[in-house]
Amino acid sequence: MSQRRVYFNGRFVPESEARVSIFDSALMFGDMAFEMTRTYGGKPFRLREHLGRLYASLRLLEIDCGLTLEEMERVTLETLERNLPTESVDMDWQIMHDVSRGPLPLYRSALPEPQQPTVSINCWPLVTHMGPFAEKYNAGVQLVIPAQQAIPAHLLDAKAKTRSRLHYQMSVLQAARMGEGRWPVLLDPDGFLAEGPGWNIFLVKNGELLTPEPRNILLGVSRGMTMEVAAQAGIPVREANLGRYEALTADEIFCTATTYALVPASTFEGQPIGDGQPGPVFRRLLDAWKSAVGVDFVAQAHDYAQRLPDWESRQANQSTH
Repeated sequence: MSQRRVYFNGRFVPESEARVSIFDSALMFGDMAFEMTRTYGGKPFRLREHLGRLYASLRLLEIDCGLTLEEMERVTLETLERNLPTESVDMDWQIMHDVSRGPLPLYRSALPEPQQPTVSINCWPLVTHMGPFAEKYNAGVQLVIPAQQAIPAHLLDAKAKTRSRLHYQMSVLQAARMGEGRWPVLLDPDGFLAEGPGWNIFLVKNGELLTPEPRNILLGVSRGMTMEVAAQAGIPVREANLGRYEALTADEIFCTATTYALVPASTFEGQPIGDGQPGPVFRRLLDAWKSAVGVDFVAQAHDYAQRLPDWESRQANQSTH
C-alpha cells in the first residue's frame, strides 16, 4: 500500500485510512471549503495566498476549523515533508485542503468521537495530473460554451472556493457531448464569459491582455500571478465584460490554473483562434511563469508522461501487497 500520509483532524494517518463520515455536512450539503496548490521544485506555490483564500471561504461559510492560518500553514508543510520521501526528489506535488463543518448534530449518537470540523490535508504526486496533460501545451485546448451557466454572486459567491460545484460538473458533461476533450467556458447570467470549471480565461487582442471582471468568478491565484507577470513584462492588462464576439475575434486565448499554470486554446466554439497555435503573448507569459517559479513545468510534464506507466504499475503492485 502507499506510504503517503494525510493530516486528518489533528493526526497523521495512512492515506487509505482517511475517512469522512457519511453524516458529514460536506456529503449532506457540499458544505466544505477547499484549496488546491502545487509545489515547484518541492516548494508550495503561493501557499499563504491559497490559505488566505481558504480562510476567507471559511468565514463566508461560518466554519471555525479550530486552527489559525499560521497553524494550518505549519501542518501543511509538515504533511508535505512526511510525504516527500515516498517519491523521487524531482517529483512535484498537489496539496489539497478540505475543511467542512463536520458531521451534522442530528447524527451525533452514531459517531464514535466528539463532534468537530473535518480538516484534511493530502499530498498527491503530480505525475498523474501532468503526464496526460503534457501535449496540451503544444496542441492547445478546444473551448466551447455549454448550456450550464455560472451561478451569479447573489446566489452563491464564486469567490469562495467550495465543494458546492454541481454546475461545474454539469458543464463538463455538456462539453463532453460536444466532442471529446472539449473544455467548457461558463457564461454569467448577463451572457458574458465567466470561467471554466476550476480555471480562469484570458483573451489577447492587439497586444492587450483581457480577462473577465471578478463579479461571478473565482479569483484564481494563477490568474493573479498571470496578471502580475504580464504587467512586469509591459503587457497591458484589463478586466472587462467579454462575450462570444470578443472571444471569436481574439488574437489569442489561454486558460490558467494552479496545476498546469497556463495552457493555450486552439479553438473557440469550433473556430480556430488566430492560426490555432500558441501565440506570442502566451509564449512570453509562459517563459515569465517558468522563470518566476524556477521550474520548466512544460518539460517536467513531458518527463512525467514518459514515467507515468511505470509509476502506475508500481502503485498497482503496492496495492496488492
